Parts: sequence; structure tokens; C-alpha cells
Amino acid sequence: MAERRLTRVHSLRDRLGDTLSAHRNELFCILTRYVNQGKGILQPHQLLAELEALCADGDMKVLKDGPFGDVLRATQEAIVVPPWVALAVRPRPGVWEYVRVNLNELLVEELSIPEYLQFKEELVEDGFNGNMVLELDFEPFNASFPRQTLSKSIGNGVQFLNRHLSSKMFHDKESMYPLLDFLRAHSYKGKTMMLNDRIHSLNALQSVMRNAEEYLSSILPDTPYSEFDHRFQEMGLEKGWGDTAGRVLEMVHLLLELLEAPEPCTLEKFLGRIPMVFNVVILSPHGYFAQANVLGLPDTGGQVVYILDQVRALENEMLHRIKQQGLDIIPRILIVTRLLPDAVGTTCNQRLEKVLGTDHSSILRVPFRTEKGILRKWISRFDVWPYLETFAEDVAHEIAGELQATPDLIIGNYSDGNLVASLLAHRLGVTQCTIAHALEKTKYPDSDIYWRKFDDKYHFSCQFTADLIAMNHTDFIITSTYQEIAGSKDTVGQYESHTAFTLPGLYRVVHGIDVFDPKFNIVSPGADMAIYFSYSEEQRRLTSLHPEIEELLFSDVQNTDHICVLHDRTKPIIFSMARLDRVKNMTGLVEWFGKNSRLRELVNLVVVAGDHGKESKDREEQDEMKKMKWLIDTYKLNGQFRWISAQMNRVRNGELYRFIADTKGAFVQPALYEAFGLTVVESMTCGLPTFATVHGGPAEIIVDGVSGFHIDPYKGDKAAELIIDFFEKCKKDPSHWTKISEGGLKRIQEKYTWQIYSERLLTLSAVYGFWKYVSKLDRRETRRYLEMFYTLKYRKLANSVPLASDE
Repeated sequence: MAERRLTRVHSLRDRLGDTLSAHRNELFCILTRYVNQGKGILQPHQLLAELEALCADGDMKVLKDGPFGDVLRATQEAIVVPPWVALAVRPRPGVWEYVRVNLNELLVEELSIPEYLQFKEELVEDGFNGNMVLELDFEPFNASFPRQTLSKSIGNGVQFLNRHLSSKMFHDKESMYPLLDFLRAHSYKGKTMMLNDRIHSLNALQSVMRNAEEYLSSILPDTPYSEFDHRFQEMGLEKGWGDTAGRVLEMVHLLLELLEAPEPCTLEKFLGRIPMVFNVVILSPHGYFAQANVLGLPDTGGQVVYILDQVRALENEMLHRIKQQGLDIIPRILIVTRLLPDAVGTTCNQRLEKVLGTDHSSILRVPFRTEKGILRKWISRFDVWPYLETFAEDVAHEIAGELQATPDLIIGNYSDGNLVASLLAHRLGVTQCTIAHALEKTKYPDSDIYWRKFDDKYHFSCQFTADLIAMNHTDFIITSTYQEIAGSKDTVGQYESHTAFTLPGLYRVVHGIDVFDPKFNIVSPGADMAIYFSYSEEQRRLTSLHPEIEELLFSDVQNTDHICVLHDRTKPIIFSMARLDRVKNMTGLVEWFGKNSRLRELVNLVVVAGDHGKESKDREEQDEMKKMKWLIDTYKLNGQFRWISAQMNRVRNGELYRFIADTKGAFVQPALYEAFGLTVVESMTCGLPTFATVHGGPAEIIVDGVSGFHIDPYKGDKAAELIIDFFEKCKKDPSHWTKISEGGLKRIQEKYTWQIYSERLLTLSAVYGFWKYVSKLDRRETRRYLEMFYTLKYRKLANSVPLASDE
């Protein structure tokens, strides 16, 4: 690995060296422009803008079109510390190279990761200079693990792992014994499943499988397992193989194929049918987690919807699998969140709440507790860190009492939930799944190098530390899109941004996470099909809600629910719905609309965001609310714009999407960055043509020009023109609107449903549970490293965060 990296760096250094030799004066000129901007960080658009500015000169154009231009286009940041300019070059997702060039001597030097990070630290006056700094390097612990090498394979970890297991672990008779032990290890509350102690060798297993095959082939496929249960038990086979003779025979055939000639797809199919997951714990501590009256409250949005929909689909799939496995076990799913005694009109003060639409799933709420007692009020997700260790201890006690069993799978959500999941999985020794939803590091540029500037407000030092612990502790990670892991050709992925970074004076991350690790898998969620369905399904439409939706959109009254009115009801509506924070960029959309007179002539704008009926406690929401009111006054938007407070009723929101579709309108998702984009999936599922940010998951959900449109929120004028172009085409040819609407519906049906998601998640749990068992993946060294990092760094950082007050 190291040798390959050095070869690449040498190649980059050589390319720059050749440019120096051939175009010394031109390179001096462009580097001077960079250095003249002073000490600091230059982003890709700044680097290229300076190059473009010089391209009018014919002599300079050679730099843009030559090797130097290629290097700059692959550069993700430049560090300027005169007379040096250092470049972090990313030739492809997941692969990085580092060099620096001296302006005075025009000398090119290759840099190792620690050298580059140390150079970067010189930007910070109080940055720690010298060699005695804590460097985190997780690469040695993973050196013996299999790794993918192609960027296009990132996120397909389970397929790679299955190939590895099939080719390496089953290459001879002896290597099959872990599979035998794995099958013998299965039990539930003292009841043995799969194999009993009559089968103690591979020869015995193979012989029993052939006898079972012969017997099952002689009876009807729909014969219930109960009719041959006793016979199988005498052979050494227990419940879990299937509920009918036909299903048991399928399992027997799969195992015989594995024993004789293992194939990746056979292995995955077999493992997916083994009874392994009966009790699931899902962690989501921050925000207001409930089933009603919470959406739009601070720190509460798509994540809550995601988890509730996930649980309903997961329970259905678990019940389906348990039935087909021939078992009479009742599964349990617990969503564990924070109990809020001051619940502000929600059910967040109830300890246990059944999840609607399920039979065996509940929300279990556990309060944040300190030595002074229980914290009663909501606090921001940025301030939860000092409570999480005690919370994890309390949760362990609560779930033990509630389940009367150890969970089989623990799923963490967001940074705080993933840290708690890591603490629980570490304590209980069970399989852990991590779902980030969003990692703050990519939302706030330079929040690592300038962490001290952000820390009083956001406590990123705690968050980034917690993220590193969870990423490296978990057994597998699921993301909604490829971009979450490794970005795109031009942008860095959320996880990829944790590969190497520095928090000067605190620690330096040399190898934080490897996006080529097979623990990464893309499993995209969907929308709740009971709520979100096409506007064209007239028999399902909730027409009884139309009067109140019309009131919401068009009433002339301005109150705490809506500000501004729409004068022309005949115009299509462009619609957006999100939390009112900086990254969601709702004020950006309003500004594009306000500045563009042609767009204002064609359509009305309606946004659902925040709650202007009361003063928010969220710092960012306060700032965005002030900006929104300023935009309304500055651009005189009243008459063409409607600002509606956050709507809590999901059922009505589904019909609201369809009502907007009736106006032949469109949905616009303008976020500066969006990890996935649940509202994008919801709007497309309702048949509403959708424009969404190119930065993040929506760029994968939408096929540009086919199932929707990509917009760049950093180029608002261009985004507005794209929207104008769409509506002008629709005005001339109404079938254009229908074409994009149907393209969106087709895309959703192919890739974004909760049924596909739940099937995949349970299969992943089985494969990674098996991998953990057969590879004897105790990971003792990693665990000790993480324990030390947690104890010496995270705990100290968390304790430095001020405790909240209920006053």
C-alpha cells in the first residue's frame, strides 16, 4: 500500500517538475497570485478562478491545458504559507497525494500525510509545531483485512466480502469448520436452532444434508415442518431451516452447494436465510423523537421520518423471515431516544410508546441524567456530549429489562447515536451498524483546522472524535448514497473527509477511515408508500384535506401559521420544505426568487420552514428567520410568496405535495449539502417534478433531465434560469411536465423503496455477523486503541462542554 502511494506521489512530483522545466515563468506567475492572497486555505474554485484569470494571455493558456491544469483540477485544497504552496490532490475518489511548491526556488517536494497536516497547522498561530503531537492512525489495525481497490466499488462492501469469504475461507475442508461452528452456535433464549450436538464434524454435516435432501424430495413441498420435525431432530437438525419441506429443501441445497463449490451469491443467500436477528435496538438520542407534532422543531426532521419508516419496514421483513424460517419467535424493535419531561406538546415525556403501524416495535425514552438529576428541557445536538456516557449506561439497563434478552443488532443514527451504539455494542458484544445521516465536518468548511473558533458554539472537537470512534468500532456502515462515502469526481465524500485531517493542538488524524473498507454499503431508503403516492392515483387522494390545504396556501389572512399571500392562484407553485438552518439554504431559494423578475412572473413560491409564531431557541434558526424577513421586505415578495410554518402532519404533507402537483408546479431542494434528501424522494414519489442540489445524495437520486434536475446552490442565478427554462417549456408543451413527473416515479420504483431497504439491511446483518464470527474478529488491538482514545480524549472533551440548565 505504502509503496503504491509513493509511486503515485513521485508521478505527481515528476509532472510538476516537468512543468517547472518547460514553463518556469508561467508557473511563477500563477504561484505568485496564490501567494499574494496571503497565508490561508484556497478552495478549488479559487485556484481555478486565478488560473482562468490568466488564460487570456496565450503564454499562460499552456498551464491550464497542460499537466499543471490537470493537477489543479484534481486539487481539493491548497495551503498557502509563503513562500510555499501545498496541494492536496485527489486524482480519484478515495485516493490522495500531497506536494508543495516553493515560490522562490520553484522547487517541488512530495509530502507524507503527517507532513502535509503539520504544514497545514502552520495556518493556526497557536497550532502545535513540532513532532510531539498525538497522531491517530487506524491503518495498521486493518492491514490484514481485505480491501477493495477500485473507486467504483466503494459502497459495495458486502459483495466484496462475499467474494473474499468464498475464495479464501472455503478453499479446503478444514476451512469449512467455522461454518459448522457458526451453525451450531445458533440459539434463542436457550432454544437450540439449526444444528444440535449430534452433528460434530463436516463429514457428518454433509451426510445429514444428503439424507435430508433425499427425504425432502420424496414429500410434497408444502408439507409443514411440524410433520417431520421429530425426524429431523434425530438427524441433528433443529428448527430454523424453513416452515415447509420446499423451503427446507432450498436451504439444504444452498448448504450443499457451499460445502462443495462456494459462490458469493450462494453464500449471501444462505446467510440471509439463517435466523439471526430477533431483537433490534436503534439509537437516536437528540432532538424531539415522536410520531406527531415534532417535525420542524429544532434538530428534528428527516431523521425521525427515516427511522419510523425504517422500523415499520424492518418489522415486516423480520416477521416474514421468521415465519419462513419456521420459528414462533416474536421479534422486538426498540427505538431508543431521549426522554424530555418538558415535552412542549409532544409525547416525548412518555417512557414507552408503541410505533403506529407495528405490532412489536416501541419508542423507549431514557432521560439525560447528571449528578444533579434529570435534565428536563430540550438541548441542541451540539450540546449533548457530556450526557452520553451515563445515557449509554442507563440505556443498557433499560433495554435489558424491556427485551429480557441481548439485542442481536444495534443501529446508531447520527453522531451521538453512533457513539452510544458503539458503547453498547462494545459492552454487549453484538453486531453494530452505523448510519451517519449527516456528518457535520463537510457542512462547515475548515471546521477542523479552525476548530477552536467553532468549538464554543458547535463543540466539533467532541463530534469529530465521536465520529472517528464510531466509524472504527462499527461492524458495518450503511449510507443512502455513494456521495456520502466518497463524494464525486470533483467533491469529497462525508466519510472521505475523515481520512486525514488535523485539529491543531488536539490531535492529528493520519488514517481515520478508509473508504475502500468493505464495511461500507449503500442501502437507499424510500418514502412511506401509504402516505406518499402519485397525484394521479385519484381514488387514493385525500380530497377531504383540500379545503385546509387551500387555506394554508391561499388564504388572505397572515398569522402565526403563514406570512405573505399569493395574489395569482392560477400560476404554478414552486415548493420547498425543510428545517430552517443555514445548510438547508431555504433563504437562498427565496433570494433567487426575489432577484429574478422572470421567475416571479411565471410561478409562485411557497416554502415550509421554521416556526415564525414563536421565538426559536436554535441559534442558526434565529439567524435564518431574520434573514427571511429581510428578504421579504427587500424584494417586496408579498403577493408572490408564501412562508408557512413547519407542518407536523405527514399525511397532510403527502397530500400537499400532490396538491402542488395539481398546479403543475415543482419541488425545489436548494441545500448547500444534503446527505440523502428524503424530501426529494417524497416529492418524486408523489409525481412532483423535482429540482435538487447537486451537492450530496440528490445528485444520485435524480437522473438529470430525465427524472428531475440538478441545481448548484452556489450558483443561484443559474439555478433560477434552469427553473425558468422548465416552466417555459411546460407552457409551450404541457407534456414536458408529465414526462419529468413520470420519469421521477419510475426512478423511485426502481431504486428507492423501504421493502428493498429492509431486505438488504437484514441480509447485511447476517453477512457481517458471520464475518465477525468466522474470522474471529475480536479486534482486540483496535478495541484497546479506541478505549484509550475514548478515555484520554473524548471523555475529557465531553466533560469540557458546559452542562445545560433547566432555568
